[in-house]
Amino acid sequence: MANPHDRGSERTNSARSTGERRREAPDPLRGRSMRLILAAGTTETALVDGISAAGATPELMAHTPPGDAELLVYGEPVRSPVTPISPTGCVTPAAVTRAVREVRAFPVTTIDAGLAAPTAAPTVTLDAKPGADIRDERAVPDADGLFERARSFGASLPDDAITIGETIPGGTTTALGVLTALGERVGVSSSLPANPMEQKRSVVRDGLEASGIEAGECESAPLAAIEAVGDPVQATVAGVAAGALEAGIDVTLAGGTQQLAIAAVLRHAGVTGPLTVATTSFVAADRGEDIERAADRFDCELTVTDPGFDERDHVTMNRYCAGEVKEGVAMGGALSLVPTDDLAAVRDRFAAICDRLGVDEFLDGAEPESAPDPSVSSEGR
Repeated sequence: MANPHDRGSERTNSARSTGERRREAPDPLRGRSMRLILAAGTTETALVDGISAAGATPELMAHTPPGDAELLVYGEPVRSPVTPISPTGCVTPAAVTRAVREVRAFPVTTIDAGLAAPTAAPTVTLDAKPGADIRDERAVPDADGLFERARSFGASLPDDAITIGETIPGGTTTALGVLTALGERVGVSSSLPANPMEQKRSVVRDGLEASGIEAGECESAPLAAIEAVGDPVQATVAGVAAGALEAGIDVTLAGGTQQLAIAAVLRHAGVTGPLTVATTSFVAADRGEDIERAADRFDCELTVTDPGFDERDHVTMNRYCAGEVKEGVAMGGALSLVPTDDLAAVRDRFAAICDRLGVDEFLDGAEPESAPDPSVSSEGR
């Protein structure tokens, strides 16, 4: 894979690097209908101390997915009491995806994939429940049923192409759980600058023990892996993708290592249609060789996009460049829809959104390890 910090997007596939720059390719939105689908849900695994940065405090994490959905749909929180930020004050990647949407104008559909708090964003309901802690006996008791309901929804879509993203605090830990249960030796990224991998592995070991399964035991039963140590967003995204592929719709899984876990579930389930995984240069810088090997193993085309945040002296963009947040809420997939020459417009819109939300004030002059005062969380995540 090419240097992930090269401008624009680089696409690779399981056979070779194409070396194709998107600036030389046709506009991905021209001449066909494309919909961005956001699966929003929760897992109690996110409440394990130190696992996730998807919320200023553990108490506010339940509001992260509803807030992400509202920000993507409306440009700001509406019903959610918070704008989603990390414990250090770095704004959610939903703000980046929203900036892309303001530049490229594509439709969005939000799926309630197990929300624990309400959202004002319109949602498709698949009767999903919030996920339990993977250290419980069953994390997603209705994984099979949820997958099938999502599959029917995906097969009914009228679009030529869909880009599927997710928002779920704790999702990289549940991704590691599913990959381990499938017997896949693939690492995961983190929304934190320092990835707490050993802690995640410990939580996954406890989860497998609680479920009475061994690593690799679910190789031929991927939905059992989600039931044991996964989350409801995984069952939802996998189902939508499977149904859409059956209907002949082009599918892009928008995200990093969490979406590679979805790709693993689909391949272990015998789904053979073409898949693209679209992520950011921040994930590639963190786990580049790992995600390239995984994309090759799961027969996925891999697209990596650099938004060029290092070209701006902007406090939040600087935090992304320093390794905070990295990906989520379909950020990488949305960026892959932007012609390279339009990325500057996305940066401008992102800066304007941060200003409108008032999030940069938390970061100005703050060290990376400091956190915003939770008392101001009504105006920041």
